[in-house]
Amino acid sequence: MNPAKVVRNEVKRLTDLPNIGKACAADLRLLGIESPEQLLGQDPYEMYSRINRLTGQIHDPCMLDVFISVTRFMAGDDPKPWSYYTEERKQALTQL
Repeated sequence: MNPAKVVRNEVKRLTDLPNIGKACAADLRLLGIESPEQLLGQDPYEMYSRINRLTGQIHDPCMLDVFISVTRFMAGDDPKPWSYYTEERKQALTQL
């Protein structure tokens, strides 16, 4: 969903989350995440690594930005576009 349209107390399904449409919801389900609450405490970098292993392909790094956005949202941050996290992801990956 477009982050500008997200209403926190109305988030019930994965597609109610910021930046999550049908395709990303399917990716989350592949990771065993069926509800937004299951994102609490998840490590977005580990999620990205798992989705790559499970599918046998390297996903676009923007998928990591999406994972960061939804885990942060569920931890209490305001909804933000996934691109907000791109620079943070780039910095984090250069430090590994």
